[in-house]
Amino acid sequence: MRDLISLPLVLAIFFVLSLAVAKSPATDRIQVLPNESARRVDIVIDGKPFTSYVWPESQYKPVFFPLRSATGIIVTRGFPLDPRPGERIDHPHHAGMWFNYGSVNDFDFWNNSTAIKLEDAPKMGKVIHRRIVSAKGGTDSGELEIESDWITGKNQLILKERTKFVFRGDVKSRSIDRITTLQAQNEKVVFHDDKEGLLGIRVAHALEAPSDKPEVFTDASGHATAVAKMDNTGVNGEYLTSEGKKGDAAWGTRGNWCVLTGKVGSDPVTIAILDHPRNPGFPTYWHARGYGLFAANPLAPKIFTDGKSPALNFTLNANQSVTFRYRVLILSEIATSAEANSAYKNFTSTKE
Repeated sequence: MRDLISLPLVLAIFFVLSLAVAKSPATDRIQVLPNESARRVDIVIDGKPFTSYVWPESQYKPVFFPLRSATGIIVTRGFPLDPRPGERIDHPHHAGMWFNYGSVNDFDFWNNSTAIKLEDAPKMGKVIHRRIVSAKGGTDSGELEIESDWITGKNQLILKERTKFVFRGDVKSRSIDRITTLQAQNEKVVFHDDKEGLLGIRVAHALEAPSDKPEVFTDASGHATAVAKMDNTGVNGEYLTSEGKKGDAAWGTRGNWCVLTGKVGSDPVTIAILDHPRNPGFPTYWHARGYGLFAANPLAPKIFTDGKSPALNFTLNANQSVTFRYRVLILSEIATSAEANSAYKNFTSTKE
């Protein structure tokens, strides 16, 4: 009798364990794998690495590094986290993909790095990763939710950040949705008009525009960074905006989306940044440089129009919040304008 009773019980336990295994992260098509001791969360799609959310002590902000296409092509620059031969080593604060700003209550979060002079540190800001709220994989998407603090060079907490990332991918695409809510703390927070912002990617050398001369770029604090002329072998990137602006003409213009297309070796690649109508300052301005900086900045109309538009000086009162929504899409093909429009409509039709 005891054996007859135990058999159904054993079968029931086996069934429950089978369900548990079926729902385990190891069997998710899209895996989100935290490793807090290593200061990273790895994103794996169909068994292949896509990207990692990392907060190394050498960086003053969390970043995604590197970003890969569905075919495994790395589309971001290696420097400063993993330098590669033949790539640029300017702008040490340009690491992978990040989110911050050049003038928040007059503190510079964008340009901060280990290269900053000690005497300039009080003028800078850091975005400090605080905790992983949740991390889960799935069949169609994976999600990561985090909290960070925006700390000034005078050790003041001025913004609390809560961000949800959604990861998707198929045989020809990878994407990250970023939904970031910033909440002012005990004082008013002003994002002064500054070209250095907001969502940025530093792309691989092949996706830069061919460089025919050295250039010098100066930030809002007057610090100059020299960008050398480089070997143009295999360099073929080109920007295109939703308004038809191409190449260098994309910089400082507005649009619903901007794509950067080119080949890495023989592999075609498109990186798209898609803006959202619910974002402040929509449609965004494109801080898109031929040397490989690809950024969306909706908060600096005066800067990007050379003073023709009034300053926005976007402001949050104490305890007030704002949410920014973006999608970064990586395709293993050269996307057409029609395909970019379709991707944009798909993104903006979601309810998130």
